[in-house]
Amino acid sequence: QLHLVESGGGLVQPGESLRLSCAASGDTLERYGIGWFRQAPGKEREGVSCISSGGTTDYKASVLGRFTISRDMPKNTVYLQMNNLKPEDTAVYYCAAVVRYCPAYVTIPDSWGQGTQVTVSS
Repeated sequence: QLHLVESGGGLVQPGESLRLSCAASGDTLERYGIGWFRQAPGKEREGVSCISSGGTTDYKASVLGRFTISRDMPKNTVYLQMNNLKPEDTAVYYCAAVVRYCPAYVTIPDSWGQGTQVTVSS
């Protein structure tokens, strides 16, 4: 079964950048779409970006032009490059496998990673 582990979060100032990694094991990413989600304190989890098994990408409006999702198939890893970070990007970021239509952000049960904290503060 697919197992996902997130890494790359940290504390940065507004305008700086981070690259998150979602390392997959147990199965090849060729069979799955992968979505990035985030949850801020007191708020519901929201989809941020996803890449389908065919390579099609999607971005929520609030991150479009700042974030880029990509994958390295030989490394079986999905990345989220986050540029020009803003305080409102502060959240725990998760990756999970998504089913069918990638931009719907419907996840496969129990596919979530453990999450990585991103804090943007001056």
